[in-house]
Amino acid sequence: MKSTLNELKIRLQAALAAAFGEQYGDRDPLLVGTNNPKFGDFQANVAMSLAKPLKLNPRAIATKITENLDVANFCETPSIAGPGFINLKLKSEYLQQQLKAVHGSDRLGIAKANPPQKIIVDYPSPNIAKEMHVGHLRPAVIGECFARVVEFLGHDVQKVSHVGDWGTPFGMLIAYLQAAYPDPQAAAEASTSGDLATFYRQAKQRFDHDETFKENARQAVVKLQAGDLEVLEAWERVCQLSKRSYRKLYDLLNISNDIVDRGESFYNPFLPDVIKDLKAIGLLVEDNGAQCVF
Repeated sequence: MKSTLNELKIRLQAALAAAFGEQYGDRDPLLVGTNNPKFGDFQANVAMSLAKPLKLNPRAIATKITENLDVANFCETPSIAGPGFINLKLKSEYLQQQLKAVHGSDRLGIAKANPPQKIIVDYPSPNIAKEMHVGHLRPAVIGECFARVVEFLGHDVQKVSHVGDWGTPFGMLIAYLQAAYPDPQAAAEASTSGDLATFYRQAKQRFDHDETFKENARQAVVKLQAGDLEVLEAWERVCQLSKRSYRKLYDLLNISNDIVDRGESFYNPFLPDVIKDLKAIGLLVEDNGAQCVF
């Protein structure tokens, strides 16, 4: 089905060419929906923009356009209002035909995109190792709505959630699991079947009140970033536990199950080159043993 707005634009441009010459055939007719239904459905405001180049009164320009405008098959007779607004009202029978065509189409009369584009849609991006909160629900629903619309239009949609999967919360949980379940098999079983919210609350409580545990958590982060195999294994278990936790919420909301989690860890291998570039241009400053950019 052709867009009514596009068809009207084509007809108005043809009228402009017929009235004032081919050089005006590609002029934007400035076609918009009307603010008040009593003036019709659409309004073309091009006459005012042509007053100076044509050296004519805008209303006279609008009259000339309507005299050459062929829209009888789907519009009532065009009317001119004010200084030169061209008002267009769609015929009832035309609207009925459009509604019947939409009702009889499994795509509601909407053609697929040609050519399709690759479109990336951003999803909630929760922090792994922490509970999702109500603020994550909004981007989950909005992301899903956008994804469904552009998929319906025929585009190649990549759904990406830029999750936080690196840093202090992981150090807390890893240190907690290692302390509470020193046996590797017991730790694996606990992190497979346990409740993330419970683990996080207990780890946070110890982190806030136990200086030794706090230091162990920080060291776990250092080991994680350095690629320590034992810590990496614990980190992967925490990631899986966290993903299962927020997947339950996604399932309740009927959110797509083909979301790609792109964590902060994905970018870790690229950091040495970034640091090298920052150092080369003199932006790095050492502060308490850390390389910083201020």
